[in-house]
Formats: sequence, structure tokens, C-alpha cells
Amino acid sequence: MQWRPDWLDAGAHRIPVRIYRPGPRPYGWLVWAHGGSWQAGSVEHWHGPVADLARTSGCTVVSTGYRLAPGYRHPAQLEDVLTALSWAGEQAADGEPLAVGGDSAGGTIAACAALARRDRDQSLAAQVLAYPPLDPDCAATSYTSEPGAFPAADDLRLAWETYRDGIETAVRGGTPLYSTPLAAERLDGLAPAVLAVGDLDPVRDDVTEYARLLREAGNTLRLKIFPGTPHAAFLAAGGPGAGNPGLRRWLGTALREQLERRKETP
Repeated sequence: MQWRPDWLDAGAHRIPVRIYRPGPRPYGWLVWAHGGSWQAGSVEHWHGPVADLARTSGCTVVSTGYRLAPGYRHPAQLEDVLTALSWAGEQAADGEPLAVGGDSAGGTIAACAALARRDRDQSLAAQVLAYPPLDPDCAATSYTSEPGAFPAADDLRLAWETYRDGIETAVRGGTPLYSTPLAAERLDGLAPAVLAVGDLDPVRDDVTEYARLLREAGNTLRLKIFPGTPHAAFLAAGGPGAGNPGLRRWLGTALREQLERRKETP
């Protein structure tokens, strides 16, 4: 595994990234947005899990930071991830696929990035979403079915308010930038989705409902619900070395299979 830190020029600020290359011949690029309720997290703190994801997926992974709330509100976070995606696309060889992904709040941003790329006619090979919270009201049954489970609905509602500051959708260059994909008027024509969530996760119903909506809109998707698994499982350690817990391993394997199918398609 080779990795290096870098900074992307975003005009008035710089975006921290770490680039992971799993061996001499990786295939495809994945831009990964970390979690942290849109207010915390960093590429440094996500180093081990993202490196593990790169090993499992076999593609080059760009772990990207982004401006954090409350200092910066939506759509700053999404704009930074879109900048990282544009940069990664420029680095990829001709015909090499580009994907976006993220865990928790980063998964929410990644889902919205997939929508923005669709609306800009910029292709993506996949969107890889680990337990993204999607409903700012946190109204689903799963938010109350496991007392004491993280994240608590009240805390997550406050995180949504801090992140959005009353802005559900912004517009930049004629493109709507959604704070949640549930705000989009249409969900067709999106990159194939890989979704994972634990059955003990308060955001479980958000994820399963989004999977239903994506499927009804005609999108390709894979959804796996992990038994006995809480929120933040992407960060969990286990096994030798840096760890390779089941949820993270499944995400990487599902992405690798998706990219390989694309490679084999004439």
C-alpha cells in the first residue's frame, strides 16, 4: 500500500486529501468523504479504514477533507467533495472509472455529489454509501427502536440544523446542490449505488427507504443490512493489521465487482 498526503487548490482555500494506491496496478478511482456529523472528522483520523478500503477495492482512493460546520454551512462541504471528484477524474487514465463514496455524513455528501454530477452530465461509475443519514427530521421508526443507540435523534437533528442553517438546496452555476438526496425532484439516471447499514443503526430506515426510491427510479443498486451492527461500523477495527471488518470489506468488494463489470463491458 502506497499513500501520500496532498492539498487541492480550491481558490480561496485548500482541501486536504490523502491518496492511497493499493499495489502497482490499481483500477479505478474512488473519492471518499469522511463522517463526523458535517462538523468533525479528518483524513488523518480516517487513515486506517480508508487504507483498508483501498486494499479491498483494488482502486486508487482519494480520502478528502472538506470545510466543516458551523464555520462553513451547506453547500461548502459538497462543493469541496465535487472539487476532489473533478481532480480525481483528471488524474484517471482514459476510460478509467471514477466513483464517489462516504460514511455517515460523508455518505450523505457523496449521495448529493452523485446527483450534482448527474445534473452536470459528468459520469460516475458508482456511489458507495455507508449508513448515510438522509432525513433531517429523523422521523423514522429506527431512530427510536434502539434506546441509547448512536447517533441519538435529537443530536442528529441539531447536526442537520448546524450543517444546513436553513438551506435545503443551493444553486451553483445552474446546478442544484442538495443537502439531502431526498430533496431532489427526481432520482433517475444516477450512478449504480452500493449501500450498507447495520440493523442497530438509527439511520437504518433512511437507508432502506432511499434504496427503495432509487430502485423505483430505475437505478442499479446493492443493499446489505448487517446484523448486530451499530452506526460507525466503517471505522471498526478487526482482524490482523489495520483490520478488515465485515461492513468495510463488503463495501470494497462490492465496488471492485462493480468496476470489474464496467471494465469487462465493451
